[in-house]
Amino acid sequence: MDISVVIPVYNEEDSLHLLHKALHAALDNQWFSWEAVLVDDGSKDRSLEVLEELAVKDPEHMVVVAFRRNFGQTAAMSAGIDYALGEVIVLMDADLQNDPADIPMMLEKMAEGYDVVSGWREHRKDDLSRTFPSRIANALISKVTGVPLHDYGCSLKAYRRDVITGFRLYGEMHRFIPAFANAIGARITEVPVRHHPRQFGKAKYGLERIGKVILDLFAVKFLTCYANKPIYLFGGTGLGMIGASVVILIGLIINRMLGHSHETHLVRSPLLYMSMMLFILGFQCILLGLVAELLARTYHESQDKKSYTVRKVIRRNVVE
Repeated sequence: MDISVVIPVYNEEDSLHLLHKALHAALDNQWFSWEAVLVDDGSKDRSLEVLEELAVKDPEHMVVVAFRRNFGQTAAMSAGIDYALGEVIVLMDADLQNDPADIPMMLEKMAEGYDVVSGWREHRKDDLSRTFPSRIANALISKVTGVPLHDYGCSLKAYRRDVITGFRLYGEMHRFIPAFANAIGARITEVPVRHHPRQFGKAKYGLERIGKVILDLFAVKFLTCYANKPIYLFGGTGLGMIGASVVILIGLIINRMLGHSHETHLVRSPLLYMSMMLFILGFQCILLGLVAELLARTYHESQDKKSYTVRKVIRRNVVE
C-alpha cells in the first residue's frame, strides 16, 4: 500500500457518499495504490451505518474504525494512523471542505524530498470570526515552534510514515504534528490547497478552542525543546530566580551602607523577604529539574527509546 488517507468522522452522514466518490475520482488511475481509513468518533447520527455500507461496497479501499464513544479529533487521527498501512499518510477532514483532488499534487511535492507537505487554505471559505483568530494562532504557533506555516489548522497534510509514528498524540495535539515532525529532523514544506464552503452540518470548533491551543502550545514547546533535557528549563528558571535574589540582596546592602534606606532594621524591608522567596523558589526549581531529568531517563531507558532519529544508513554501498 502506497498511501493511506486518514479521515476522522463525527456526525457527517450527509457528506460520506460524496466523500467516497471524491476519493475515487481523485485517486483512481494514479501511480500509487491507496486506502482510506475512516475513524468514526462516536457519531450520534447515521455516520457509522453509512461507513459500514461503504466498507462492504468497497472493501479494497475503505477501512472503518469505530470508537465506542466520542474521544475527539486527535484521538481519531491517532487511531487512523495506527491502523493505516501506507508508506505515506494523508490526513484530511470528512466535511468536504478539504478536496481529495489536491492529494496527488501534494505527493508530487513530497517526491522532491520532503517528509511533510502541509496544506495552506490560501483562499479560505470561512467567515471572519474563524479566519481572524486562526491567523493570530498560526503566527503565534510558528513563532514558538520555529516551524513557519501559514495554516496549522488545515487538516489536509501528507506525512511519510517514519516521521509521524515516533510519538503519541493526546488532547488536541493534531494541529502540532508538523512541530513534532520538525523536532526529529523532518523536511517540511507548505502548498496552497483548495478549500470549499461547508455543505452539510456545522463546524465542530468555535472560539473556545483558543485557550486550549495556547495551553497545548506550552506542552508542545516543552516536549520539542526540553523533553530530553528538562534541567535546562527548570534549572535555567531557578538560576534566574537565584540571580535576581542576589541582586536584590546586594542592592539592599549597598543602599543601607549609603544611608539611603528609611528602614531602621534591614530585616523589616519587604525586598529582603522577596529576595529570600526568590532564592527558595529558585533552589526548588533546580531540584525539580533534577527530578525531571531522572524521569526523562526512565522514560527513554525503560522503553528503549533512542534520543536520536536516523534518516538512513549506508553500509557497503547499500541504503538501509
